Amino acid sequence: MIVLVPAYEPDARLVTLVHDLRAAAPDLPVVVVDDGSGPAYAPVLAAARAAGAEVTGYAGNRGKGHALRHGFAHARAAHPGHDVVTADCDGQHAVVDVLRVAARAAAEPGAVVLGSRLFVDEVPWRSTVGNVASRLLLRAVTGMRLVDTQTGLRAYPAGLLPWLAQVPGDRFEYELEVLLRAPGAGVPVVEVPIATIYLDGNASSHFRPVRDSVRVMAPLLRFAASSLAANAVDTVMLLVLQVLTGSLGVAVVGARAVSATVNHAVNRRHVFGRARVPWRVSLARYAALAVTLLGATWVLLAALTHAGVPLLVAKIGADVTLLCVSYGVQRAYVFAHPAPAGAVGAAAAADAVRETVGTGGARRSFPRRT
Repeated sequence: MIVLVPAYEPDARLVTLVHDLRAAAPDLPVVVVDDGSGPAYAPVLAAARAAGAEVTGYAGNRGKGHALRHGFAHARAAHPGHDVVTADCDGQHAVVDVLRVAARAAAEPGAVVLGSRLFVDEVPWRSTVGNVASRLLLRAVTGMRLVDTQTGLRAYPAGLLPWLAQVPGDRFEYELEVLLRAPGAGVPVVEVPIATIYLDGNASSHFRPVRDSVRVMAPLLRFAASSLAANAVDTVMLLVLQVLTGSLGVAVVGARAVSATVNHAVNRRHVFGRARVPWRVSLARYAALAVTLLGATWVLLAALTHAGVPLLVAKIGADVTLLCVSYGVQRAYVFAHPAPAGAVGAAAAADAVRETVGTGGARRSFPRRT
């Protein structure tokens, strides 16, 4: 096990974290990734090195996601076979919580472990904005109900590091992308309650509420844009084929075939990060999903209109619902990036994943998602 700390423009709290970790667990390596902080922060990084940390990094700020991937690559090269616990550099994570997450990871091989804040005290508004936005998105497209989707205190198994290197996103959206892709890769996610610590109103955070919330929501926004573009293609082709063939049936089927092919290509390349699933496989899965959604649309519209809902309102409600369903299925199945076999195999050794919630040790059991 190692502790990985991405750091951008750190202060003395980074040095304190390194010192306290080394004092509490002398055999636990601590790796600090300098995310292009610049010469002004060299003394702080030198002090972290003197306190016992390995310091790596690069010139120019590239974002937390990039720093994490850089750190994972360093871990694979310098500490092969070691699980990785990530922690923030700004004092938000107590050493006892870092060690608690590490212990839970050791007890649940193959799982991603989140150190989740309970948000029971006063929470800075920009932290609330980011967590609420990402929590709603995650629930809508994966069904996972997590307490804290924005936590930087996490544990990743060593076997998962190659998969983590493929997850896109260079800034705060990266950690949400990991959670969005976990169900499709067969990676379980568990939570451990930790203390909620905000120093000086979280003034040291580099999270930008509007810009970074948009980044967090970007995957679903791209998907929605792709769907709208496909509808436009479908409409244009319907009109063109109707004129060329004079047959409404041919026009409807032809337009839907063209728009679906375009939508599949766009989603494969631009929405879900250039899926590694073979083209024919993803296209067959996409076609099966399209047929299923077509039937689901009919069922929903029939049920809603039978209940007295106006057709237009029913159509909008059905489309929004199935948009989220379609997004989740395409991410988790149609274009899924499988995790390394070793990581999934380790996770499969457990019969069920236990998710810790609340403060009193209350636990709920969730089957591992595949």
